[in-house]
Amino acid sequence: MNKRILSTSFLAIVACLLWATPFAAIKIGLKYTTPLNFAGIRFFISGLLILPFISDFRAKLQGLSSKSWKLIVQIALLQTTILYGLFYIGIDYLPGALGAMLIGAQPLFAAVMAHLMMKNDKMTWTKISAILLGMLGVCIISLGRADFILTTTIPLGVGILILNNIVGSMGNVIVARDTREIPPRILASFSMILGGLILVLVSIPLENPQWTVHPSEYYFALGWLAFVSAMSITIWFGLLGRDGVKVSNLNTWKFIIPIFGACISWLILPNESPDLISILGMLVIAFSLLMLNYFNRRKAKL
Repeated sequence: MNKRILSTSFLAIVACLLWATPFAAIKIGLKYTTPLNFAGIRFFISGLLILPFISDFRAKLQGLSSKSWKLIVQIALLQTTILYGLFYIGIDYLPGALGAMLIGAQPLFAAVMAHLMMKNDKMTWTKISAILLGMLGVCIISLGRADFILTTTIPLGVGILILNNIVGSMGNVIVARDTREIPPRILASFSMILGGLILVLVSIPLENPQWTVHPSEYYFALGWLAFVSAMSITIWFGLLGRDGVKVSNLNTWKFIIPIFGACISWLILPNESPDLISILGMLVIAFSLLMLNYFNRRKAKL
C-alpha cells in the first residue's frame, strides 16, 4: 500500500513538473498564430504521439463499447475543447498574477466537485485546511509578481476561469468514476485527437488563423507542448483510474506547478531571480502537501 502511495505521488509530481514547463513555449507559439488554433493543433498532435505506444491497439479498440466511445467524446469536449478553450480565452482578460491564482485554485474546485459527485471522496477538515493553505501559498507567489494591475475586463476573465476550473474538475471526476474500463492511453489519445480537432475547426470562423509556414522556433515550441500534453495527460488519466486514488487528493499536487514554474523561470530567464515572497509561498505550499500526505498515509495504515 505504501509503495502504491509513493508511486502515485511520484507520478503526480512528474505530471505537474511537465505542466509547469509550457508557459514560455505557449508565448512563442502565440506570436505566430491564434490561441484556439494553436491549442487545437497542439492537442491533436499530442493524441497522435500516444498512438504508437498503445500495445494491442486493434484489440483494445475493438473491445470498446458504444458507452466507452460516448465517454471518450465527453472527455474530449470537457478536458480538451471546452477546458482549454476557456483557459486560453480567460487568461487573455486577466493580469498574470490573478490568472495564476485562479488556476491555482483548481484543487479546491476538484475537491468540491468530487464531494458532490463521488460517494467515496468526501471533504474533511484536514483536506479543507490543506487545500486552503495551498491556495494561500499560490496567492503569496502570485501577488509577488509585478503585473497585478486592475482592468475593466477582470470580472469577465475571473468568470471564465472559474468556469474553466468547474469544467476541469467535472472532467477529472468523470475520468475517475466512469472510465475504468477504457485503457488510459486510448482515453488520452482519442480524447485529445478529437478535442484538438474540434478546437481547430472552431478557431477557423472565430479567429481566421493564417495557414503559413512559421519560423523554426514555432515548431520547436509546438513539438515540446505536444510532448508535454501527451505525457502528462496519459499519466494523469492513469492515476485517476487507479483503485484508492481520490480526485481531491490527487489534484492537491497541482499546487506545486507554480513552484516548478517559478524555479524554471529563475533558471532560464536572465531577468528572473528568487525573491523572499516567492520562497515564502513555496514553503506554505510545501507544508500543505506534507500535511495532507501525512494524514493520508496515517489513514492508510489504520
